[in-house]
Amino acid sequence: MIRVAVVDDQALMRAGFRALLDAEDGIEVVGEASDGEQGLALVREQVPDIALVDVQMPVMTGIEATRRIAADPRLAGVRVIILTNYGLDEYVFEALHAGASGFLLKDTEPAELLQAIDVVARGDALLSPSITRRLIGEFVSRPPDNAAAPGVEMLTRREREVTALAARGLTNEEIAAYMVISPFTAKTHISRAMTKLGARDRAQLVVFAYESGLVTARTPRA
Repeated sequence: MIRVAVVDDQALMRAGFRALLDAEDGIEVVGEASDGEQGLALVREQVPDIALVDVQMPVMTGIEATRRIAADPRLAGVRVIILTNYGLDEYVFEALHAGASGFLLKDTEPAELLQAIDVVARGDALLSPSITRRLIGEFVSRPPDNAAAPGVEMLTRREREVTALAARGLTNEEIAAYMVISPFTAKTHISRAMTKLGARDRAQLVVFAYESGLVTARTPRA
């Protein structure tokens, strides 16, 4: 059973998510909250598997709530999916940096929402290749110098390579084809890199790749 908390300041949006999720076998909505502070309290009380969190809310933003969830060792198993109205909302990368496992548009089709919850509940990041390329390329700036971030030296050459490829939006299958290895081996390299860097999921590994300078983002369009 996947336990889900819904945090959104719009009552109609919360009601819609609850109606959809309650009708699905294998998913239980453990509670709702109308702002970030209430959402954080709800997550601490219920410790759900997934928290659907609106990026912009009163009292406490979804980003701050996500940051506090990710920083709490008692909530290490909680995965946050940020909800946004815009595909390239400038707040999305900040949310990923804060500890979110991915994001969804609020007008996402029901089937896609259910699939997203399943993907994140399994521990994968909700970052499709196309979204990764667009989002990271638009909103991530390269560090001011070329110094490697702490942790890079812990990675083997292969682990650095797969991390960089993942950050460019390649799936495990595409990484495998590029490196001429099996998808299982690619996944193993990704998993080991995540473990060494303390990354919660693939989303955090992508953030690390850009902040460390392993990958350089495009200059945002004017």
